[in-house]
Amino acid sequence: MVLEIRDLHQRYGDVEIISIEHFQVSGGIYWIHGENGAGKSTVFRTLAGMLPCTGSVVIDGKYDLKKHPVDYRLRLNLGEAEPLYPSFLTPRDLIDFIAGAKKAPEGQAAHLIGKLGINYLNNTFGSCSSGMVKKVSLAVAFLGNPKIIILDEPLITIDRQARENLFDLIREYRAAGVTFLLSSHQPFQQEGLQVNESFALSNKTLVPML
Repeated sequence: MVLEIRDLHQRYGDVEIISIEHFQVSGGIYWIHGENGAGKSTVFRTLAGMLPCTGSVVIDGKYDLKKHPVDYRLRLNLGEAEPLYPSFLTPRDLIDFIAGAKKAPEGQAAHLIGKLGINYLNNTFGSCSSGMVKKVSLAVAFLGNPKIIILDEPLITIDRQARENLFDLIREYRAAGVTFLLSSHQPFQQEGLQVNESFALSNKTLVPML
């Protein structure tokens, strides 16, 4: 299994938000459905190690989120739905930093910058539109050598050309063995991207869509 979750529980104070007894996926592209407020972003941020949880999350049967935090994080990237970056930073600052932290191969950052049309590298984020910020967040989600890329609402605020280029990147990385977990209110099939299976986040857990 590429990703396996067991007894995952996430709470805000005394309120349980997520309760996933067992969930696993092999290689592929998976679409995660859920109403607004269902907890998709919370699940994704928890899997990325950004929120505390109990339970076990393991990549490739050996990289455990808690036991091997560095190795795990090198293998899982997250592109958030509504990214927020310090207003004084530039896209170049962020991309260079993440590329170093993720041990990105030489030339990878330049490829992603060109593919997503990020021609405002030296602007501060404070002067960028939401669509411009979103494209940077998508670029950094592909940096390094991830085994899993999670993209939370990747289609919001980006234009048609950026969508096509994003799907090209997803296909390129999938061909290289990367697994994707994607959320969107828009069916990816209508956008020309085929998914292997769909899951719904319902009653705090993930269940297959029929």
